[in-house]
Amino acid sequence: MQSQLIKSKATPAQDLAAQESPFAKMAWIPGGSFLMGSDRHYPEEAPAHDVTVDGFWMDIHTVTNEEFRRFVDATKYVTSAERSPNPNDYPGAKPELLVPASVVFQKPRQRVDLRDCFQWWTYVPGANWRHPEGPASSLKGKAQHPVVQLAYEDAEAYAKWMGKELPTEAEWEFAARGGLAGAEFVWGDEFTPAGKYLANSWQGEFPWQNLKSDGFEGTAPVGSFPPNGYGLYDMAGNVWEWTTDWYQEHGRITRSCCGAVNPRGAEREQSYDPNTPHVTIPRKVMKGGSYLCAPNYCRRYRPAARMAQPIDTSTCHLGFRCVIRGRSSSVQGRIEG
Repeated sequence: MQSQLIKSKATPAQDLAAQESPFAKMAWIPGGSFLMGSDRHYPEEAPAHDVTVDGFWMDIHTVTNEEFRRFVDATKYVTSAERSPNPNDYPGAKPELLVPASVVFQKPRQRVDLRDCFQWWTYVPGANWRHPEGPASSLKGKAQHPVVQLAYEDAEAYAKWMGKELPTEAEWEFAARGGLAGAEFVWGDEFTPAGKYLANSWQGEFPWQNLKSDGFEGTAPVGSFPPNGYGLYDMAGNVWEWTTDWYQEHGRITRSCCGAVNPRGAEREQSYDPNTPHVTIPRKVMKGGSYLCAPNYCRRYRPAARMAQPIDTSTCHLGFRCVIRGRSSSVQGRIEG
């Protein structure tokens, strides 16, 4: 099905009104039923199960640095990574860790043990959305790149300011599939059809060798690759994206016998990491994979792929996009008219 993108026309006044509308740069996702998850890959994706979602509007690309800057300029919002953590929330934490900071990927110089992610992930003081790789980095030349280094509350604050919401996991996955029922990737079943890369991911041996065959090493400007069947860009790779669902393996979420309708995931308490019972930080589902996903380590540039992300943790490869629910595609005609 073709996407229905907001398009301005006629007078400059109408053009400005369309740009300022919350529906600008959004596509209508018609809703429907689909097979969510996968039985062929990582265990947290299984079992594949029937799900139905109502129609909704979705941003055609992830929120950019330029868009997030407008929000910050208007509201004076300070992100989680720019604030010192509350010691009461992290009992026993070392004082040197209770500073404004965020998580940054740092490429090793040689092969490392893939079982130890701390070989490439580092908690960097001064890293935040303005300085995504650390205090020495900047957003110069990256206005149209996806904004990163945002905790869940930061993404939610932006969405609320825009009069929007964050998508559920089911909405996100349905939209990512673009009408291709059961396809392995956003664009079909072959990763590089005719040798062409269709998403920003890692080529080479992760995490030390990046061949940049797709033209990028870090994030890419939004819309650098073709859209899916609904007109949505970067639903695979580039950056992971926040969803509203509390994380739980699909097989552990209680469901009805006849398929879920507009599911919302697990309960908050179920999202705690069972491997760290002393830590009670809830986790949300993130979707889409990122520029760090590679065949030898994280083959998650697929619609069914999902991972858990603590709500207080921001990273250099995680962003978001927004949705509007409850208004049909007929809104487009009213905006354009």
